[in-house]
Amino acid sequence: MTPFTRRTLLAGGALVLGTTTFSSLAPQPASASARPTGKQAPTLYRYKIGSYELTALSDGVWDRPIDDKFVRNADPAEVRKAMTDAFMPATDRLPIPFTTLLVNTGSKLILIDTGSGGQIAATAGTLGANLAAAGISPKAIDIILISHFHPDHINGIKTKDDALVFPNAEIKAPAPEWTFWMDESLPGTAPEAIKGYVLNARRIFRNIAKNVTRFEPGAEVAPGITSVAAPGHTPGHCAFSVASGNQSMLVLSDTTNHPKLFVRHPEWQPVFDMDGALAVATRKKLLDRAAADRMLVQGYHFPFPACGHIARSGTGYEFVAQEWRPL
Repeated sequence: MTPFTRRTLLAGGALVLGTTTFSSLAPQPASASARPTGKQAPTLYRYKIGSYELTALSDGVWDRPIDDKFVRNADPAEVRKAMTDAFMPATDRLPIPFTTLLVNTGSKLILIDTGSGGQIAATAGTLGANLAAAGISPKAIDIILISHFHPDHINGIKTKDDALVFPNAEIKAPAPEWTFWMDESLPGTAPEAIKGYVLNARRIFRNIAKNVTRFEPGAEVAPGITSVAAPGHTPGHCAFSVASGNQSMLVLSDTTNHPKLFVRHPEWQPVFDMDGALAVATRKKLLDRAAADRMLVQGYHFPFPACGHIARSGTGYEFVAQEWRPL
C-alpha cells in the first residue's frame, strides 16, 4: 500500500487538475425547477385564550390613498416621518391590513367582523379563501359580531349581488351604531364625507333588519365575549373582551388604526375617526387598560396576525407583536 503523504496528495491534486477544464470550475447558474406562484399562502393563525381557540383570518390589505389632510391635527411631514421610522415608504398610500377574528368556544363559532367582501380593493377580500383553508364553511358560523358599520367590517355579510354569505349566523350589532346609520333621515342630511357609508350600511342591513339583534355596549354578546363601548371612530363603535378560564384579551376593533402611527401617536386624529377628540379619549383609555393589565390585544388593522401587547413608551405606546408559537 502506498503511504498517504503530502507528496501523494499534491500528485493526486495535479492529476485532477490535469483532467478538469477551467470552464467546469466556473460557477454554474442554478436551475429553477418551479416557477414563482405569484400568490401568498393561506393566511391564518391560531392561538388560545383559556379553552377557546382563536383563529386570525386575513382579508388582505388596502393601500389606502392619503394626503396632507389624512391626520387632522398633525403636520404632514410628521406623519411621513412616522411612516419612514416604521420602515414604510413615505408615499401617498398607507398599507392598511384587514384581520377578522374567529372564536371557537367549543359550542359556538363566532366571527368578529366580516371583512370587505372583496368590494373595496383588489388586494382585499381573501376572508372566504382563508376560512376554507382553515376548514370552516360559512354555513358553520353561528354568530357574527359587528364592531361598527364601516364597509371593511360589514361588506363580507353579503356578496356583491346581495346574497348572504353566512346564511345560518345570527348577526349582532351595537344598538347606538344601528340607531345612527339606519336613521331614516340620515341619507338626506348626512355630511358628504359619509354619504357613501350611509348608503352602503343600508344596502347591507335594510332587508335583513328583522334578523339583526341589537345589543347595548357592556352586554355579554356571546359566551365569554362582552362588548366594550369605544365611541369616536363611529358613534356606536365597540371593542370586545374575550375571556375563558383565567385568561382574557381585548379586541380593539378600530380603536386604533395602523399601530405604527396611531398607537405610537394616540393623540393623532385620522380623517376616518368621525369624532376625533372622542376617539382619542377612547384610544388612550383602552390602550391604558391593555398596558396596565398586560393583556393580549387584537387590532383589526394591525399587521397580521394582528395580536400582541401594548406597552407604554414616552408620551405614547408601542405595539409588541406576539411571537409565533405552535398551538
